[in-house]
Amino acid sequence: MSGLGGLDRPGTSTSPGARDARSNESLVTETDGPDPGEPGSAPATERRARRPAVDPVKTLMHRHRELCERAVDPLEIAAGLEAHGVTDRTAARFRHRDVFSLAEEMYARVPRDGDAPARTTPPSAPRVRADWAVLALLPGTLCAAAVTALRHAEGQARLIIAVVGVLAVAVVLRVALSRGPLRVADRAQRPTAAWTCGLIAYAALGDGLLRAALADGPDALPTGSPDGAWPLAAAGVLALALSCAPAAWCAHLFTARARRRLAASRGLEEYATSVQPLLLGTFALFLASLAALTALSGAALDETAAHPQVLTLGALLLLARLLGAHGFTHAPAAVLGAAATAEAVALASVFAARLPGCGFLATPVEALVTAWGPGAVPTLVCGTGALTLLIHSSRTLTRASAHATPDAPC
Repeated sequence: MSGLGGLDRPGTSTSPGARDARSNESLVTETDGPDPGEPGSAPATERRARRPAVDPVKTLMHRHRELCERAVDPLEIAAGLEAHGVTDRTAARFRHRDVFSLAEEMYARVPRDGDAPARTTPPSAPRVRADWAVLALLPGTLCAAAVTALRHAEGQARLIIAVVGVLAVAVVLRVALSRGPLRVADRAQRPTAAWTCGLIAYAALGDGLLRAALADGPDALPTGSPDGAWPLAAAGVLALALSCAPAAWCAHLFTARARRRLAASRGLEEYATSVQPLLLGTFALFLASLAALTALSGAALDETAAHPQVLTLGALLLLARLLGAHGFTHAPAAVLGAAATAEAVALASVFAARLPGCGFLATPVEALVTAWGPGAVPTLVCGTGALTLLIHSSRTLTRASAHATPDAPC
């Protein structure tokens, strides 16, 4: 798990941040002359006359010239330096107590035009906007209407309502997530959209299909299914749709509090230490709201909701979206893809076991289902993925560079 922080750095070569950190340290080393006590060393006056003094901060400013010129406050420079591998220990080599004070000097020394934007106050925390706050309620509302209509429909009308409901909820969900604190660039969210749909589809139909496959095959009807239809885990899907609103509000709370603490922090380690409990508290708050929504959905639909499955899947989707909204898109795509693939492989192994001589393929899934039921498969898969992203988030979302950039989520 210790290597999760590198999931967002493609390739196996040395990261740019590490190279810049070594280069920044070398800038200070170049300014140091030989020790006067060493044999053959020239006197200090001769060394100063022979080689002029080098300003390491000026050299660092030249290396990060574009960052310094476009920054509108020292916090942006501090975040950029951190993203390039500059730490408080590196700042001490530049005669500064931390990266923030180093960034303040770099910002003050950058020549600016009169029309250049300047911001002397820290970046303000984002405010709740009515558009995304209201849109976050629509997926749950439409899903509740579709589920209610589905329970009172029969025959072909049931299929039509299901198709229309799924399309309507998907469109509204896409619109709701395109604004607010969970917004991710279209290009960045494309790899994760298919995996997310697969995970939600398994949450709705996977348990019934797995139970039937382990019993008498896919032609057999799972027990408890009304009107000859496949049983639908409507309570879990409804709870996930309703959780879109608390997910957006929790993400907004985390972003707002993290930016406030950024303005008050004076060191990168201090900031990371103060933000990590905030991240865990926000995550726990979302899980509590999702558990309450799952219980309410099960009671309203008179259905036994699978709490572990819904909670682990909701946690996985929230962390993936939160990471993507702050610019970390590689790890969520990899984890979501691995989770969806694992569920598909588990289901496919049961069907493949019916081939001659392949009965051993279903042994792991059969043992898991026998011990804890069919819901153990998505619980184990999504729980592992959520834990992986939580560890990764505690190392990435606690950085100053994840909150001080101008394009941070609002």
